[in-house]
Amino acid sequence: MLTRRLVACFDIIKGNITKGVQFQDNIHVGPAAELAEAMYHSQIDELIFFDITASNERRGIDIETVKEVAKRVFIPFTVGGGIKTLDDMYEALKAGAEKISVDSMAVRNPEIISQGAKAFGSQCVVLSTQVKRMPGMPSGYEVYIDGARKATGLDAMEWIKRGQELGAGEICLNSIDCDGTAQGYDLELMKLAEQAVSIPLIASGGAGRPEHLSDLFTQTQAQAAIISSMLYSPRLEKNYTPAELKEYLAGQGVCVRPMI
Repeated sequence: MLTRRLVACFDIIKGNITKGVQFQDNIHVGPAAELAEAMYHSQIDELIFFDITASNERRGIDIETVKEVAKRVFIPFTVGGGIKTLDDMYEALKAGAEKISVDSMAVRNPEIISQGAKAFGSQCVVLSTQVKRMPGMPSGYEVYIDGARKATGLDAMEWIKRGQELGAGEICLNSIDCDGTAQGYDLELMKLAEQAVSIPLIASGGAGRPEHLSDLFTQTQAQAAIISSMLYSPRLEKNYTPAELKEYLAGQGVCVRPMI
């Protein structure tokens, strides 16, 4: 049986976690390194860290925060935002990341995917994609970049297919429409994606209650779920620990990684 993963997602600005709704109205949560350590001790499976203003500001990733987080967690750690070159990838890996997420720069320069896969292995390269429902697109979804600020004209399913062909080892699909709403994942999006590619899929955007995770894992082939609001957002009436979520999922017959 496929073991599903729970992934804590941190949107970072100047070393601090911020949380928005559909990439707007962000509120301050707290220092990234402190919350990363708390999530690690609470049995999260993986951590993904996005420097969400790096691409729009045309700067590199916040490497010091990468180092601070990496010192405190001993689980797979993915970083993204401001990754433009192989040297940037190398610096992030040297700072303690295990995987690199490419998003806006991959759209601008798709060869960075194949270059990263060749240099570090496909398992090290995650293609993260922000998508929005768009009826005029063949799949019904369009790719956005620069923190979901800019439409690309790319069809989401065609883009992730190309990402797989170029060597990405995983695809992280974030629904702009569902992001931060706590109303559940876009299951239709994930079902389309599992027909388009054969590499692991990470679902992002919309988790607010444990049953949203159960719906995702029982109705789609997503191998991992990004959770953020339900872990720490002050906008929700209740937050959950990863351990609580794993216990719930196990009770629903979903295979999760054992707690240690």
